[in-house]
Amino acid sequence: MNEFVMSDLMGLMPYAPVIVVVLTILLVMIAITVKRSHTVTATVTMVGLNVSLVLLALQIFGVFGVSTAAPTIDQLFVVDNFARFNMLIVLVCALACSTLSYAYLSNLKDNKDELYLLMLLSTAGALLMVCAQHMAAFFMSLELLSVPLYGMLAYTYLRERSLESGLKYLVLSATASATLLMGMAFIYAEVGSLAFRSISAVLPQLFGSPILILGAALMLFGIAFKLSAAPFHAWTPDVYEGAPAPVATYLASVSKVATIALAIRFLLDTALLALPSVQIVLIVMACLSVLVGNLLAVRQNNVKRILGYSSIAHMGYVLIVIVSATAAATTVGSMYMAVYAFTSIGAFGVVTLISSPYRNSGEADDLVHYQGLFWRRPILTAVMTIMMLSLAGVPLTAGLITKLFAILTVVQTGGWFLAGMIILGSAIGLYYYLRVMLTLFKRPKAHIEFDVNKAWAGRMGGIMVLAVTAMVLYFGILPAKMIEWSTLAAIW
Repeated sequence: MNEFVMSDLMGLMPYAPVIVVVLTILLVMIAITVKRSHTVTATVTMVGLNVSLVLLALQIFGVFGVSTAAPTIDQLFVVDNFARFNMLIVLVCALACSTLSYAYLSNLKDNKDELYLLMLLSTAGALLMVCAQHMAAFFMSLELLSVPLYGMLAYTYLRERSLESGLKYLVLSATASATLLMGMAFIYAEVGSLAFRSISAVLPQLFGSPILILGAALMLFGIAFKLSAAPFHAWTPDVYEGAPAPVATYLASVSKVATIALAIRFLLDTALLALPSVQIVLIVMACLSVLVGNLLAVRQNNVKRILGYSSIAHMGYVLIVIVSATAAATTVGSMYMAVYAFTSIGAFGVVTLISSPYRNSGEADDLVHYQGLFWRRPILTAVMTIMMLSLAGVPLTAGLITKLFAILTVVQTGGWFLAGMIILGSAIGLYYYLRVMLTLFKRPKAHIEFDVNKAWAGRMGGIMVLAVTAMVLYFGILPAKMIEWSTLAAIW
């Protein structure tokens, strides 16, 4: 009996980071029930995420919890190197978003505690998403990520835009989930299995099946919505603009990293990427995302909308890498998303530190709010400048390294047109990123609507933003370590 118990416990060890996050959710619920305290709730949340992060790091370094048994073909979840790498990025981003939330909500007179609870629930879904290798696990983990986001987006409901943001995401996300389920139903009707690898086993016999192609297309459309890839991108700028700044940060980092990881595993493990029709759909979505995201961002005067359209373009770059389907696609795609997530945290972190959750003052999201920021907050200006340069792919930032690897990966398969799309998109993007930077150095306004606390650099949110900035610079100047770590993300 004891042997069976020990065997079950050892089988759960690879899932220790997820279990710790779930236990943290229970502790936060108890803490809220006993006594509402913003500091206590935030502390429990961050301690739980840090413990989960430490356990995951120990697994990555092989100290404990690494399963030696090969996963079965119908297993719901698998914790391999690819999953661990993306779990690490998800946990770091969730920790950063929790830290930003503490700074953002510190002056809010309404209840603050439930935001951490929703964020932890969504993080648990993200951690499971990167491990999913079965349609049932795919859908359950994706919904566990998405449903708490409805409440998070509308959390500062006194601001009408925040309420609108949550409602828009709720309606459109439900539509995308229905599309995803219909695609799964078509694939199951044709294949007779929901396991990813079972689909790949019978795919040669069903290569030209219209039902299978229709199911795969519907699933791609559902995934494209979650990624905000064109032509399913229309919700993105509105939701980013209306969302509370730390929640927009979460949406741009944790949500995107988990969804890309799930999409990579789904497309490669099922071998659906081998279907020419699936490749065409992905190429069209990738090219549209690059063009639509960059061209529409040029016209924006709102920082959060600029970052929203920028995310559409960057998802296009990652989809181009995935279409290449080379052995390096998983590592390059994961590395690209990691750098993009950290850069988004830095950019949105600046917006968060300056913004307010109240209706009257609102968010510091218009470009004019940042005019002349350099002359009163030079360090914060440096942070925003570095983030813009990294998103643009300028030398000495991590963004350049990931774009170079993306282009190299595509060129190795002869995809010169797709490589040209990355270069063209980056050239267009340079315009609006430089526009944001130039605004920071303009003559300051006579009336300043928003400003950060003078001691911002010594507080939790400020320290986190500075740490992310240092990371982006370090990996841009000395990329060897980042490239070495990204090799852990190989699926095969």
